[in-house]
Amino acid sequence: MTAKIARFLEEVRPVTPCVVVDLDVVRDNYQGLRRWLPLAEVYYAVKANPAPEIVRMLVGEGSRFDVASRGEIDLCLSNGAPAERISFGNTIKKQSDIAYAYAKGVRLFAFDSEAELEKLAEAAPGSRVFCRILMTCDGAEWPLSRKFGCETDMARDLLIKARDMGLEPYGVSFHVGSQQTDLKQWDIAVGKAAMLFSALDAAGIELRMVNLGGGFPARYRKEVDGIERYADAVMDAMTRHFGNNIPSMIIEPGRSLVGDAGILETEVVLISRKGYDDDVRWVYLDVGKFGGLAETMDEAIKYRIVTTRDGEDTAPVVLAGPTCDSADILYEKAGYEMPVSLKVGDKVRILSTGAYTTSYSAVNFNGFEPLKAYFI
Repeated sequence: MTAKIARFLEEVRPVTPCVVVDLDVVRDNYQGLRRWLPLAEVYYAVKANPAPEIVRMLVGEGSRFDVASRGEIDLCLSNGAPAERISFGNTIKKQSDIAYAYAKGVRLFAFDSEAELEKLAEAAPGSRVFCRILMTCDGAEWPLSRKFGCETDMARDLLIKARDMGLEPYGVSFHVGSQQTDLKQWDIAVGKAAMLFSALDAAGIELRMVNLGGGFPARYRKEVDGIERYADAVMDAMTRHFGNNIPSMIIEPGRSLVGDAGILETEVVLISRKGYDDDVRWVYLDVGKFGGLAETMDEAIKYRIVTTRDGEDTAPVVLAGPTCDSADILYEKAGYEMPVSLKVGDKVRILSTGAYTTSYSAVNFNGFEPLKAYFI
């Protein structure tokens, strides 16, 4: 937690639950990516945290933007992002939304199926398109396999069809999975992309771009390597598979830009046990899965959690949210412990919650207000 966030929480004492994001950390993370991957264009994955304050700051830094919807297009445009710095990276789009983006000046689109290609040819003629290939996402804490991408042989045929339909087959994209810590996954993915480049070259099509997606991890409960390790792995893979003919590169960081910039301040609502002989306390917070902690589903993302009583004796707990939904349990199997002296009303801080919290927060579920956010 930065000194700026600590000072804000101490002086303002905002009503909980709330997320506080330090924009200086976001800026530093962006500049670090630019420094370690100077050959790559950074397209911020807006879905990670679509706050106007973040978008405006990144516009000023020269960032580009990966958007998933018409709403995110409007958000970026209204906060100063030129249309030519926007990529419509969702492979599942309404044709009307494609047409809307095209009318606004967006000319870079993702696809992974023939049906999506047909919509693009109709609604965004002449646009640059890139095909997303399927990845297994081994090693990722939040896999993005199955739903997105196609096999490489299909991608080859689709990119040829893109040319024949009046679109510009621009490149290949992949995503190795969010919170990816296995460095060799980038080598596997880049190898697949290079094979496609060769196959398309044989068909008379010169692809020009590899979109490496996101996946760079933020620090949660486990330590992770610094961004320089992942940048080195990416460039080693690009050099190994493309030699001296490295194409244009795009990266789409979200979590790695904003994750560690945020702190979620919560309050203990209830501490209970399920039986007289139960050694495990249930600690209920005023935020849960439906209030912004959706990534605790299946206990996938394990956040660092601190209290004002850290350093005292601890014991095992189950952590849960405040709603009347029995699925609103954050951690039951992950082995969390909290101070034995913890009391109702104590503040609990969940670290590295700048990404995928406010954007996941349900609107009015059980009557609870959406997660408040402050940007400082």
